[in-house]
This record gives sequence, C-alpha cells and structure tokens, in this order.
Amino acid sequence: MSTVNAPGQPQLVETLKADSFGRILLVRDRQGDVFVRRDLRASPWWLRWLARYLARREARALQRLGDQPAAPRLLNWDGIHLDRSFLPGAALYQRPPRGDVAWFHAARRLLQQVHRRGVVHNDLAKEANWLVSEDGSPALVDFQLASCGDPRTPWMRLLAREDLRHLLKHKRMYCPQALTPVERRLLRRRSWLRETWFRTGKPVYRFVTRRLLRWEDNEGQGPKP
Repeated sequence: MSTVNAPGQPQLVETLKADSFGRILLVRDRQGDVFVRRDLRASPWWLRWLARYLARREARALQRLGDQPAAPRLLNWDGIHLDRSFLPGAALYQRPPRGDVAWFHAARRLLQQVHRRGVVHNDLAKEANWLVSEDGSPALVDFQLASCGDPRTPWMRLLAREDLRHLLKHKRMYCPQALTPVERRLLRRRSWLRETWFRTGKPVYRFVTRRLLRWEDNEGQGPKP
C-alpha cells in the first residue's frame, strides 16, 4: 500500500496504549500537526505476524473510508508503522451520552455511512472504540478487526447488523428510554454468528489473551503487570 501524505521526522508526544500487538503513540510531525502511530516493533517477535495482519486490515478499512470525518484518515502504512489522523475526543465510557437521544441518532447515521462504504467495524461492543468528539458528535476508532467488501452481500449485511446491535446495547445502557420497539426486537434477536462466537471463539480468545498473553481486555489498557 502506498504512502499518503506521510509525515516526516515525527516526535513522540505521548504513549496512548501498549499491548501485545504494539504501541499506540501520539506523535507530532515537522509541521507541528499531531497524528496517531501504531508501532509494531513493540510486539513480541512471535506475535508480529498477527500484529501486521491486524494493522493491514485497519489500513485497508481506513483507505476505503477515505475522507469520512468521523473516522481516522489513513496517512501511511509501511508494514511497521501505521499512521492515522488524530481524532480529539473522549471514549464512550469516559464521557457517556446519558439520555442523549441525538447522539445515538447520529451514531446510527455514522454506522450507516461506514457500512455504505463497504466497511464493518466488528469491535463496537468495546466502548473505547466509540468516541464522543469535542463537539459532542460520535466518531469511531480502532479498525483492526474491520471487514471490507460489497455491503449488499449477505455476509456483510450480517456483520453490519451485529455492529448495529452493539450500538443498541450502548443505547440500552445510557439511553434506554429512547429504544424503539424495533430496536428492542433487534436486541433480542441473536444471530448464528453471535452464538457461534460465544460458544467457540470467545473461550479461545479469553484463554489466549488472559492466560497466554496475561492481557485483560480492560478498554485496551494492555497486559497486567
């Protein structure tokens, strides 16, 4: 994948996150603009292939999203560093939109826009992946698990519905009075994909992340000390 507006001579501002798949850094370029860098060199050698695979998925999704203002913009991907634009704001759990019906309406419109571009996020149960921007609007980050494809295919439509279900779970938590009857029915519907994940994939995921990597998935805060 070619470089797009690659920043030069970056200077570290802050380490935002560190886990077994690398470090997420806030850095500043020569023009003084800040951006976010995923540095894969910090991942263990035996996990670097997986870290690179996940970063490649994120780069592909961000490239497809293009100029979508409520998602990061891809700046550069060279196989070691993934650079994306910085979106100021707070994670959903840090600034929960309690009772904010407008925020959830905007979040649903954002999901529809992302899905129309052939991208599904696949990790929206995690509140850290939803941002409340400085102006109060929703935004999305961390597209490592994203899938890309024709949004009209049954598989992509199924994944898009799971994205929506995760948004509705957050709405049920923070704005339950605004759930519509249709949304409540959607929350009650459990797809075969969800059932398969909970019966097979999730136990394996927990064993690998918590036992082998000693990583509690605590809003992405990384390995336990």
